[in-house]
Amino acid sequence: MTFSELKKFIIEDMSMSHIYQPVMLMELLRHDGKATVEEIAQAILNHDPTQIDYYSEIVKNMVGKVLTNNRGITEKDKNTYLLKDSQQFSAAEKSELIELCHKKIQEYEIKRNGDHWEHRKRGRRPISGSIRYEVLKRSKFRCDLCGVSADKRSLEVDHIHPKSLGGKDDISNYQSLCYVCNAQKNNRDDSDFRNLDDFYEHRKDGCLFCDVQNINKERIVDENSLAYVVRDGFPVTQHHSLFIPKRHVMDYFGLTQPEINAIHQLIATQKEYLDKLDVSIDGYNIGMNCGETAGQSVWHCHVHLIPRRRGDVESPKGGVRHVIPNMGHYEDKK
Repeated sequence: MTFSELKKFIIEDMSMSHIYQPVMLMELLRHDGKATVEEIAQAILNHDPTQIDYYSEIVKNMVGKVLTNNRGITEKDKNTYLLKDSQQFSAAEKSELIELCHKKIQEYEIKRNGDHWEHRKRGRRPISGSIRYEVLKRSKFRCDLCGVSADKRSLEVDHIHPKSLGGKDDISNYQSLCYVCNAQKNNRDDSDFRNLDDFYEHRKDGCLFCDVQNINKERIVDENSLAYVVRDGFPVTQHHSLFIPKRHVMDYFGLTQPEINAIHQLIATQKEYLDKLDVSIDGYNIGMNCGETAGQSVWHCHVHLIPRRRGDVESPKGGVRHVIPNMGHYEDKK
């Protein structure tokens, strides 16, 4: 990497979703092309004094990967980054490159008007490694917004409904975003979440599934912050279960993404529990009735999980297609 090449990269090719790249390059240039993860993280902290651990992860999983793997400008030796061929730069050249990086930061900060640090304000606690893993596993290690995989772009765990606007620290309110989508999210998302708590606390008097939460709480076998589980009062098969959002909402199409996540999490947990509880279970039907024509009779969304056992019907092929008589065995109609 020559002086001219690095200068061209800084001026023309440096694509920034934050200020991390010029900060890292400045730190390497100031220390003869060598700096540890912690030293680079501390340099970032000079612009935003927050947790060193957070920025160590930024260095290792984001900016370090961009400059090392994608751009080939730096290389990594254990916990230390090296700026390639930096020994050949004169003191004047280093100073010029540092000044260019400063200019990049200033331009970016003017462009973002200071809001690029909003995600680190208000005393947010870092998400634990185990929760982060579960969120990424749920997304199959891909960005929930653009679909890019973790091996192509580093992923972050983001609050769907912003923490700063009342979003909950709950796995159902987390999503997996690549660092580009996460940085750009605020620019694209103008939803008003100021009454978020009131929104999720909505209950309707006289609703069967709203009343369960207050009057018949003993029926609840599992729950999280946004949904709960009961065994069906009129089970189709043994252990037939219902997964119900706590908020009063008519059907599946009215659910928010965190509520869908919350229900999905409980379905996965209950399936694992029922598989161990009853080894006769061979399969499951998952379904819901949305609207009177589709058979809905309780006007509060609920998802059915119906355990199936070998021999419980004569011919199970076709599954949910049997909701319309004679439509299950479609091969016979060819």
